[in-house]
Amino acid sequence: MYSESELAGAVEAGALTPEAVAAFRDYVAASRATPAVDEEHFRLLSGFNDIFVTIAAALILLAIGKLGGSLVEMLAGAGPEPKVIGANLIGGGAAVAATSWMLAEYFTARRRLALPSILLLLGFVGGAGATIAGLFVINAPWLTDALHLTTQVQQERLAGAIAAVAGSLTAVAAWVHWRRFMVPITVAAGALAVVGVSVGLITSLIPAAKEWVNAILLVGGIGTFIAAMRWDMTDLERRTRRSDVAFWLHLAAAPLIAHPVFHMLGVFEGEIGAPMAALVFALYLFFAYVALAVDRRALLVSSLAYVLWAMYSLFQQSGAVELSAALTGLVIGSALLSLSAFWHPMRRTAVSLLGDFARRLPPTQQGAMA
Repeated sequence: MYSESELAGAVEAGALTPEAVAAFRDYVAASRATPAVDEEHFRLLSGFNDIFVTIAAALILLAIGKLGGSLVEMLAGAGPEPKVIGANLIGGGAAVAATSWMLAEYFTARRRLALPSILLLLGFVGGAGATIAGLFVINAPWLTDALHLTTQVQQERLAGAIAAVAGSLTAVAAWVHWRRFMVPITVAAGALAVVGVSVGLITSLIPAAKEWVNAILLVGGIGTFIAAMRWDMTDLERRTRRSDVAFWLHLAAAPLIAHPVFHMLGVFEGEIGAPMAALVFALYLFFAYVALAVDRRALLVSSLAYVLWAMYSLFQQSGAVELSAALTGLVIGSALLSLSAFWHPMRRTAVSLLGDFARRLPPTQQGAMA
């Protein structure tokens, strides 16, 4: 299977004519009765070799991490627990990060294998983060004594500040990886790191903000969604790497939006009555409209558990205790299949209500190759 970006690359290289690619897209759109953009393609597997390489790379990274941590711990010698933990993090993290980068030079830069590239990105960013965290762990006792932090509140604020700095440096590592390899998921990982750093910094500086974590996460989710839309709007036909970046950003934004909203409503804190269930269904319908408009399904998937729980609770309260799970699955499953089957006409209707803004969204008709 070939991705849209590879088809566009073939046109640029002269291997295919723009007319041939346009005709191919029109044929696929006609056979499926839907434009290519509505399929929401993203590249994860090009063949079983991707899985094979991913398994092999995972085994190597796990082994390298263990060996690197043990080697640095042995060189550091005996000492207090923070020193031992820090040495393990530094040795293992640095070994994993370096190995991930070297493997990415071949499997990402040259072979362009999607699934191994994601693993190697996570290995590099995780290894860099572990190395940075290890440096802080080793020096935490010294920092506590040097700054004369005697109370628990002061030490918690130091821990929060350290986490924020470590997270920021890890985000910088992700940016460096992006500049070299441009793996689409990197931007989403960086966005999640920024949200995590923001939450850690705010809650450490303002202890009372711990009561508002869900609201902070919601703001972060909306910001990530806006970033996703900015990437999407630069590739409305979804034919380049920018569309893949937007896909992962939408996937990161969806749980940051859905989970805080429903948790603030207290959906899982007790039985759901009819008013609360109606509110959950209304929110899900709103998310469905947004998903149709932007042609991304991540919001629907992230909020699915809550509408399932609401429907399940209503069936139980109505007396269908034994069949509540089956009835819930039947109703919601049928609704989702109907939404999938009629996605294109429903999306065309949803976009038509947005006026001039519709021109900044993916087209509802198959576009020609530029």
